[in-house]
Amino acid sequence: MTKVAFLGLGVMGYPMARHLQAKGHEVTVYNRNAAKSAKWVSEFGGRAAATPKEAAGGQDIVFACVGNDDDLRSVTIGPDGAFAGLGQGAVFVDHTTASAEVARELHTEAESRGFAFIDAPVSGGQAGAENGLLTVMCGGDAEPFARVEPVIASYARACRLLGPVGSGQLAKMMNQICIAGIVQGLAEALHFGKRAGLDVEAVVEVISKGAAQSWQMENRYKSMNAGQFEFGFAVDWMRKDLGICLDEARNNGAKLPLTALVDQFYADVQAMGGNRWDTSSLIARLEK
Repeated sequence: MTKVAFLGLGVMGYPMARHLQAKGHEVTVYNRNAAKSAKWVSEFGGRAAATPKEAAGGQDIVFACVGNDDDLRSVTIGPDGAFAGLGQGAVFVDHTTASAEVARELHTEAESRGFAFIDAPVSGGQAGAENGLLTVMCGGDAEPFARVEPVIASYARACRLLGPVGSGQLAKMMNQICIAGIVQGLAEALHFGKRAGLDVEAVVEVISKGAAQSWQMENRYKSMNAGQFEFGFAVDWMRKDLGICLDEARNNGAKLPLTALVDQFYADVQAMGGNRWDTSSLIARLEK
């Protein structure tokens, strides 16, 4: 049993913390909305803390899964932040999809205080979190990673250290770049098939067994074909992530023309009122 805290009980953090508790770890939770922390404790046990600092006190590992760079800074830095409560030798694991820059910044701060920092963004969405089947991409030092990997396994089917701090966030950017292009391609194919008068379901049954197969095709084509977009990662969140990708590309000189184009297509979806639709809603702008 490991003493852990989990900061951020959103659609991802809520079930991730549940898996930690179910695996026998001693879990303390913190959420900006204290009522959500109280609800989590009433359902699963453990303890709720009033501040990130209180949550972090005495813990072996502190996990965080919040919204963006600013949210991450708000739960780590400052007199009530988790870094003020963490002790020597502890590890802070950040599951937020954030910038590589903030990961390096917080690593430096953690190192100066005598504990470790691992950036560990996840892929798999809400369903992956609920089912304990997330993929975790990590950046940091090997020794603290070896300590946290068995605990992360509580909610992950794959977890790998990919390089120094920031590498996890850079890998997540690659993940989002791939998804953006794949979803746009699938949206265009389904739209084309409808206009051509084909039985789209029958065609996908065939092509999904060949080189066109993807997770998005297998899991999203039916809802896309039906114009239903309530099944996953929201457009607002994807635009946040693609913005991080494009900012990093400007820093490292990478050329991301397709990513930039799809980001603008998602802006069109937002203008249609689809901010909280899932990312497969790219097809909606083709059929409006």
